[in-house]
Amino acid sequence: MSANETQFDNILLALAEKHPGGVPDFLHTLASFLRRKTDFYTGAQQAEWEKMLLDIFRKESKLALAAHEEKMKVREAAQRLKNDKERAEREARQKEMDDNKICDISDEEAAAIIKEQEDKKRQQLLDGAGDSKQVSATNEEVSKPIEKVEDDTEKDEIGKLQPNAGNGCTLDKYMWTQTLQEVELKIPFNVTFALRARDIVVNIGKKSLKVGLKGQEPIIDSELCAEVKQDESVWVLQDSKTVLITLEKIGKMNWWNRLVTTDPEISTRKINPEPSKLSDLDGETRSMVEKMMFDQRQKEMGLPTSDDRKKQDILEKFKQQHPEMDFTNCKFN
Repeated sequence: MSANETQFDNILLALAEKHPGGVPDFLHTLASFLRRKTDFYTGAQQAEWEKMLLDIFRKESKLALAAHEEKMKVREAAQRLKNDKERAEREARQKEMDDNKICDISDEEAAAIIKEQEDKKRQQLLDGAGDSKQVSATNEEVSKPIEKVEDDTEKDEIGKLQPNAGNGCTLDKYMWTQTLQEVELKIPFNVTFALRARDIVVNIGKKSLKVGLKGQEPIIDSELCAEVKQDESVWVLQDSKTVLITLEKIGKMNWWNRLVTTDPEISTRKINPEPSKLSDLDGETRSMVEKMMFDQRQKEMGLPTSDDRKKQDILEKFKQQHPEMDFTNCKFN
């Protein structure tokens, strides 16, 4: 799948959600747009644009069916492996009982013994994972320090880390991104087996976070940059090897400059939120964010900010009211 194929996904998903009638309504909107805003229907013969539509939908249908078939093959193979494993375990237990290695105990006691043995094997796997080198957080490059700035007003930003594409930071062991509402943290584990939820330790406090493998040194165990809503912060185990955590911010007007206090600081002045995300904000917050973004762009181009413009307007009005005064050397601070 090319990057160009997915670049409009966020826009199209937002548009599709506004159609209560589902796909038919969504397609009707697209067809109506072509009718009202283009010569799609009149610029060519009906047979030509009908063939174009059919070719496109047939192509996408083939891709969808192929992907579905591949997914079903993987699922069936996984089920076969699971069945084979369960059968092998049953046969091994039966052989052990036949050899009188397990005798004169109840079913509950036998189950407890088996569980204890499985837990020991599981912990051995986790212990081995703890000795392994941690994998890189993503395919992205680790965030680098800012070495130079174009504006003297940003001298304090030198040495801070450049935010990643998600306005967060990519470190050796994990990466995080953020919006004004929430922080998303991704921690991959270098293991050779499928992790389960009970293998993971995740403790989300109001202003603390602890994440790691059970019985191992935690990857994160520190104070958060700011307070979060515990009840609305969640975590999931993704692909059996990656922990994905979503932290709901309490202060929704501020960008975090680090995930936890032990992390290096990023430059929040270099944050550039996606315009498509501004529509999710309330009116007052959106106006403030748009003003901050406008002022940042003006500074980068050496142009007056919104506050500077207001000062200039006030001065111009004062000049008109007092033409007898000389404003030649008047400057703004």
